[in-house]
Amino acid sequence: MRIDAFLRESPMFAVSRAARRFEALGAHVLAEDELSFLEGLVLTALFFEASKPVKPSQLAETFQTTRGNVSHCVSSLEAKGHLQRKIDPEDARVFLLALKPQGKRCALRVIGAFDRLQKEFEEEIGKSALAEMLKSLRKLEKRARS
Repeated sequence: MRIDAFLRESPMFAVSRAARRFEALGAHVLAEDELSFLEGLVLTALFFEASKPVKPSQLAETFQTTRGNVSHCVSSLEAKGHLQRKIDPEDARVFLLALKPQGKRCALRVIGAFDRLQKEFEEEIGKSALAEMLKSLRKLEKRARS
């Protein structure tokens, strides 16, 4: 198609295409546990924040997604027995999230899968090239926000 030349030079298209492929790769890696990419990220975040409960709004902000996406994700993880919601004792309008034992075991598998992917990326293009790419992506992201 005539647009192909434009698309090959477009950082917006390249980032968008890469994001879709990474989400698919993440879903493939997490398929054994029947998790979406976002569900895997939520389990990982809750695992690393185990010392304190997490609010869904914090997850939405951290992952730069909507509260609705996080709400659907939390409902799914709760139905799978991975996490529980508790009412915040300081504000009854807010839920706090914590992993259940099954969720902790699943989070460890997810973290292992993410680590393996990271090692594959580092082997494929090198740690320094990966660091430079991330720096460039952050610059483009910052530019897109302004």
